[in-house]
Amino acid sequence: QLQFVESGGGLVQPGGSLRLSCTGSKWAINTYSIAWFRQAPGKEREAVACTGGGNNWKYLDAVKGRFTISKDRSKGTCDLQMNSLKSEDTAVYYCAAIAAPSGTNCLAGTRLGPWGQGTQVTVSP
Repeated sequence: QLQFVESGGGLVQPGGSLRLSCTGSKWAINTYSIAWFRQAPGKEREAVACTGGGNNWKYLDAVKGRFTISKDRSKGTCDLQMNSLKSEDTAVYYCAAIAAPSGTNCLAGTRLGPWGQGTQVTVSP
């Protein structure tokens, strides 16, 4: 029920844009907070954007103003629009449902369910 499929990655030049999509059941997307994570080679996985309770949507400082997370409740998707991409954004991107109690920062939420295969984003000239 909490398994998601990531798509939309690819190779893009610095300054370019990509839109990632996280697809799961409508019930899961509409019920849970969703977070996008990324893992660059040799680095730990980190949360970059999340939909917390209410309007408590958060972004990693490094992506603020460039990335936008959104939910399409009718389609059962959670997208990550990435603009002004930088080489340091290169990573495998994953999405997951998270437990993020009200009043907490959803970037520190607890992942629920398994990791998907992720989608590779490569930013290079």
